[in-house]
Amino acid sequence: MPTTTTAKEEHQKRWQEIVGDPLLSDLPYKTETNHRGQIVLSPHQFSHSQLQRAIQKKLDAVMAGGEVFPECPITTGKGVRQADVTWASESRVRKMEGAGDPPTVAPEICIEVMSGSNDWDEMKEKRELYREAGAEEVWIVTEDGDVHFFAEEELQASGIAKEFPSEL
Repeated sequence: MPTTTTAKEEHQKRWQEIVGDPLLSDLPYKTETNHRGQIVLSPHQFSHSQLQRAIQKKLDAVMAGGEVFPECPITTGKGVRQADVTWASESRVRKMEGAGDPPTVAPEICIEVMSGSNDWDEMKEKRELYREAGAEEVWIVTEDGDVHFFAEEELQASGIAKEFPSEL
């Protein structure tokens, strides 16, 4: 009986090719793939890294029973995306570990930090992809440090990380 592969399995396979390529191993950029498996590179500025670190520190301070992950790759139906920061409960981490590499299951919280090369249309697509992969909330942090919380619609505050501020 022939075996068919899904788009997500093809994206995982392509990701492993990229990760295993020694010519690509030291790229100083956020690396993702699009729906065709093509590499998409996003160079970051120092201010972007500063916001990522501030988010990580704040999540570590207000959340227990889980882990914060920087640059977490997630296999979606449209390629592999790397959320800038994520938070996953211990039970979600176990599900992710069993969902291939990179996992097809997203952490509960996926966070994107906007930069000059992003726009809100791109962020809307990423929100949808992360939610389809199982994220309960997707946060978008602007360059000014404003945090926008989304579940099925925009929220005033996080329902998961209730103490996380709306400004960094």
